[in-house]
Amino acid sequence: MAWSTRQIAELAGTTVNTVRHYHETGLLDEPERRSNGYKEYGVPHLLRLLQIRRLRDLSVPLARIELMGRADEDPVEAFRALDAELASSIERLERARAELALVLRHSAPLDLPPGFSAGARTLSERDRSMIMIYSQIYDESALSDLRQILEETPRTDSDKEFDDLPPDADRATRLRLAQYFAPIIKELQAGYPWLTDPESRSSKSAATLETTMVASLRQLYNPAQRDVMYLADLIVRGKTDERLDGNDEGTEP
Repeated sequence: MAWSTRQIAELAGTTVNTVRHYHETGLLDEPERRSNGYKEYGVPHLLRLLQIRRLRDLSVPLARIELMGRADEDPVEAFRALDAELASSIERLERARAELALVLRHSAPLDLPPGFSAGARTLSERDRSMIMIYSQIYDESALSDLRQILEETPRTDSDKEFDDLPPDADRATRLRLAQYFAPIIKELQAGYPWLTDPESRSSKSAATLETTMVASLRQLYNPAQRDVMYLADLIVRGKTDERLDGNDEGTEP
């Protein structure tokens, strides 16, 4: 009994294009041709197609199926390696599903790293942007602390005022906000000492951390907001300059 390409594809539960692809990749030997030029497939071709289908159902990549046909490839070891890969994929998918469940539960935006969805609705777009950047420059222990800080630090009207602060906000407003945030920052630094030494929790080099933070602050915050942060830092450190003493000019840190 011999079959045409279409017939053997139907018999094996696949398509003509797939059979041709297996020929091109070397997974399936080319059959002999009849005198009229048509391919003539036999039982060995059918069995090979069924074997390939079985391996594909087990998620074996085509490249590995080709290796399994070689004499130096141990199929048992290959399956063990595949099992480990599948276990890793399942774990990754389970984490993704758990995170997606949080996103759905809290109607959270997707522009946040894993674990930050619970408090996402209270965050401004700027906050979310900074968290995404933090996820690339800080290690997991730092991110865990940041998640805890967000969960334990409720947003206030002053946070909203800071978010909406215009670039030309007057000195009194900037100073008032700095005085409001300074004790909060000081308390956070006492609870999380690494906040005063961010390099100790960075996943990147000191130079990368600094350039990333400087660029992020300059592009995400306007001059008045940066001035508030600068003034608050001066207050926390017990320092002073003319702006704390009454000068009306702001300076970008």
